[in-house]
Amino acid sequence: MNQLFDKAKAILEEIKAVEIPTANDLEQYRIKYLGSKGIIKGLFADIKNIANEQKKEYGLLVNSVKQEAESRMELLRESLQGSSKSETNDLDLSLPVNQKLLGSRHPLSIVKNEIIDIFSRIGFVVAEGPEIEDDWHNFTALNTPEDHPARDMQDTFYINQNPISLLRTHTSSAQVRTMDVQQPPIRIICPGRVYRNETISARAHCQFHQVEGLYIDKNVSFADLKQTLIYFAKSMFGEDTQMRLRPSFFPFTEPSAEVDITCFICNGKGCSICKKTGWVEILGCGMVDPAVLKNCNIDPKVYTGYAWGMGIERIAMLRYKVDDIRLFFENDMRFIRQFASA
Repeated sequence: MNQLFDKAKAILEEIKAVEIPTANDLEQYRIKYLGSKGIIKGLFADIKNIANEQKKEYGLLVNSVKQEAESRMELLRESLQGSSKSETNDLDLSLPVNQKLLGSRHPLSIVKNEIIDIFSRIGFVVAEGPEIEDDWHNFTALNTPEDHPARDMQDTFYINQNPISLLRTHTSSAQVRTMDVQQPPIRIICPGRVYRNETISARAHCQFHQVEGLYIDKNVSFADLKQTLIYFAKSMFGEDTQMRLRPSFFPFTEPSAEVDITCFICNGKGCSICKKTGWVEILGCGMVDPAVLKNCNIDPKVYTGYAWGMGIERIAMLRYKVDDIRLFFENDMRFIRQFASA
């Protein structure tokens, strides 16, 4: 009987001294001591050969052997895992860091924010309106009745015919909405996306962005408009920029004008960009037509005002010398990242 006790005690000491260098050795340890045909299983089988008065003592001894074997196996497993991690996760601190590229602001956002900032310095605030508009705010209130030839100037995406709803063709509709709810003085700029049914090419797109401005108050003159636009042109394109106005027509302004600035690529000497004229067009403008003021319940005998509008893509193309408007809508990161430091 004492031989069985001695055998169990010897196995216990053997387990305590086991060293496992590899994962394969650990598996062999498990099979040898804790497997279904292992040594500890044999110790439990020997209980039948123990006298009844000693079975309890022997059972406690064998259980302690099993617990020690299991505990030892867990410690050995953790030791192997720690060793593996230290081997695979060793860092070479001399290696260069993998640089993660950050996103960059879109050139249209850069230009739009700069335009807003320039006009905010002289008191203009941002006003916005919906991109899906009704006929009144987009056309009729702006002195463009159903049979007016000016409607032919803008190919419109209509959504419904009755009542008429459409994708706005300009952000002037946001100006009308402001005049509907606010009496002068009004000094706003209206940035946003607009839509026209045009053939997409290097110079035109069916969607683009505008910033339009409106100032209504007592005694507002064309001279005020001119000085405002000179301030903008010099702030956006440089102090040496010269500006000129050419007579034009818009149904919602009278008189109306197109605004040109000296070509900043050739400094007014003439190049392919300015078609050898030395000037490039940047926006349209004029004094608000009295009929528009009446449509918005503003007395034209008391108040006058001016309005202007420009395409953000056009300003960006001039600013960054981009020759194809489609590049702004392709989301090609090779193109967009060029403006990261702009």
